[in-house]
Amino acid sequence: MTRTLAATDIKDSILDTIGDTPLVRLSRIGAGLRPALVAKVESFNPGGSIKDRIAVALIDAAERDGHLRPGGTIVEPTSGNTGTGLAIAARLKGYRVIAHDRRGHGRSTQAASGHDMDTYVADVAALTDALDLKNAVHVGHSTGGGEVARYVARAKPGRVAKAALVSAVAPIMLKTDANPDGVPLSVFDEIREQTATNRAQYFYDFTMPFFGYNRDGAEVKEGVRLNWWRQGMTGSVLAHTLGIKAFSETDFTDDLKAISVPTLVMHGEDDQIVPFATTGKLSAQIVPGAQLKSYPGYPHGMPTTHADRINADLLAFIEG
Repeated sequence: MTRTLAATDIKDSILDTIGDTPLVRLSRIGAGLRPALVAKVESFNPGGSIKDRIAVALIDAAERDGHLRPGGTIVEPTSGNTGTGLAIAARLKGYRVIAHDRRGHGRSTQAASGHDMDTYVADVAALTDALDLKNAVHVGHSTGGGEVARYVARAKPGRVAKAALVSAVAPIMLKTDANPDGVPLSVFDEIREQTATNRAQYFYDFTMPFFGYNRDGAEVKEGVRLNWWRQGMTGSVLAHTLGIKAFSETDFTDDLKAISVPTLVMHGEDDQIVPFATTGKLSAQIVPGAQLKSYPGYPHGMPTTHADRINADLLAFIEG
């Protein structure tokens, strides 16, 4: 249940100033069944005035548990699903799992600006600095995979131990002169229009190719479709519309080249949303020493449709 943060809800907080970038305040809210934090992220103009202020909702599972694996922290960007299957599987293995809702998504602030990849990454950097995370494993799916690629490439020394890019949008989705096999701009323009004007129905329909439910013989799970729709509809229509440019047009090639930690690229070969041949397959060739795991017949939403296999492979990589 989402509640409005009030002064009486704050049990403790951490305040950290990160150079000349965001000021981050982490405040514990409530005493419910799930640990919940709200990170208040403020960025400033050169003159000192506030440029941007948002609250990023995150789950920090077992952040104070004394029985965690040494250095065993997994960071996962989400778009409104802060109780993911990976979080549960990893937590049961003894890992600390931090999952945050991207700005404009889920329970985070529905900000009017900052819906670009550099700002997404700046938000992550602010959080990881405030939490002083060391040797964390960053796992990102879809747009989150691009976010992870850019963050890991630019992270401070010692912050990141490994990275996993799952059905990720890197190196670039858009068809360009340098990427002639990419997705035409007209496809993303249609997604923009439908998101802005017909979001509720469009999101519901989108679950069919997302989870591969439109394939012959697929077992359609209505609960999965409705849960994805619920997660999407909690976010801002403006954030979703503006964010399409971020995930479709950002070129992560230089980021992938700069990654220097062990990296696992995972991608379904029947991904109808982020085509494998022009994304995951290429990313694995660009990241130095990357390991590629591709899955015949798996859809874009394979972390849900094939959670047992995906989580097992991720944990094997993390523990290896």
